[in-house]
Amino acid sequence: MKLQANRPVGLNVVTAHGDGYFAINGEAHHQSLLVTPQRLETEWIAGGIEALTAADFQRLAQLDCEVLILGTGTRQRFPEPALLAPMMAARIGVEVMDSAAAARTYNILAAEGRQVAALLLVDRA
Repeated sequence: MKLQANRPVGLNVVTAHGDGYFAINGEAHHQSLLVTPQRLETEWIAGGIEALTAADFQRLAQLDCEVLILGTGTRQRFPEPALLAPMMAARIGVEVMDSAAAARTYNILAAEGRQVAALLLVDRA
């Protein structure tokens, strides 16, 4: 599904998504990724929500953002609450939703100039 016809200049946006991929600024990526308005990490994590560890959330807590949008694949699934402790300590909000909704929400917040990050997870069979 194509998400945005006009890309805000200088920002990373999700321009499309589908079964097992996300397109950032028109370039398709077939793996889970971390995106902020200024940065894109495509080798960030291998796997879905079940692969997330405390160390991953420690790393996410180091981001300069006010909210993390966590896209958990084709359906919304919540991480273990204890894993979110570093995010709470850093006073970073975490919103959990399916990855399609997360991509749309990320685009809206990035276009508004918010300090947002999205961890978009791809389901693996």
